[in-house]
Amino acid sequence: MVEAEGNYSSVTKFILAGLTEKPKLQLPLFSLFLGVYMVTVVGNLGMIILIGFSSHLHTPMYFFLSNMSFIDLCQSTVITPKMLVNFVTEKNIISYLECISQFFFFCVFIIAESHMLAAMAYDRYVAISKPLLYNVTMSSQVCSWMVIGVYGMGFIGATAHTVCMLRLSFCKTDIINHYFCDLYPVLELSCSSTFINEVLALCFCAFNIIIPSPIIFSSYIFVIVSILCIRSNEGRSKAFSTCSSHIAAVAIFYGSTTFMYLQPSSVNSMDQGKVSSVFYTIIIPMLNPLIYSLRNKDVKVALNKLLVKKNIVF
Repeated sequence: MVEAEGNYSSVTKFILAGLTEKPKLQLPLFSLFLGVYMVTVVGNLGMIILIGFSSHLHTPMYFFLSNMSFIDLCQSTVITPKMLVNFVTEKNIISYLECISQFFFFCVFIIAESHMLAAMAYDRYVAISKPLLYNVTMSSQVCSWMVIGVYGMGFIGATAHTVCMLRLSFCKTDIINHYFCDLYPVLELSCSSTFINEVLALCFCAFNIIIPSPIIFSSYIFVIVSILCIRSNEGRSKAFSTCSSHIAAVAIFYGSTTFMYLQPSSVNSMDQGKVSSVFYTIIIPMLNPLIYSLRNKDVKVALNKLLVKKNIVF
């Protein structure tokens, strides 16, 4: 994994340590995460196809949901397959270029998801606070620009992090104490100064977490206030159930990312970071289609219509 160059050694390949080194846990964890990944792929890909083929779901809310499903699908695919290899091989080797590529695309999708959650929360806020102006405020052009901005944030942040990562030299060890090429575990292996990388990480993570969070939670507070005005106890209970599941998913996502990134690497425990990162890289992408879509009545109706149209009977 190490090549000699002059008076020092340069790492050309890395070994991913994985989630655990305990042999007894390898097979059960492989089965668990393989199942989670399959549910993630089916759920998110299914939502993208369903929204694409159902004309009555061509609304701003479902436009954002389809993009969220795309982000979750890509994010999980960037991380999980390589993680699964770790459970069935003695050494999970990843080349330097593969590691940098994985890090870049992970950054793109994790940043994009953070801002997509804010866009979705704002859409619900407009739908409830300004229902008569909703179609004008959330026009197709506005929604398209919002989504372009979301992906733009992801690519800008990922490019900045990756460029700073490329300037580092790796000559200490070749074992990354993680199941993917995450920021702090990779920085630990650098024999160059990582001060700029850590400052950039704190600044970007603060921006990508602290800016969207107030938008999301203030939007949901307004939604909750509107729910309280519902006279029907059944309707209020159902709305609270849906809203609470949304808030729980958002809280888990931002809570786990905050724990992992909004602290200096010297304070960050990699073993605790592994557990935290499982939530936003694997669990949340699986839960999002269940929470935001499959519990929705419109989605169930669209699914039934699509199955009938394709002559699928269970």
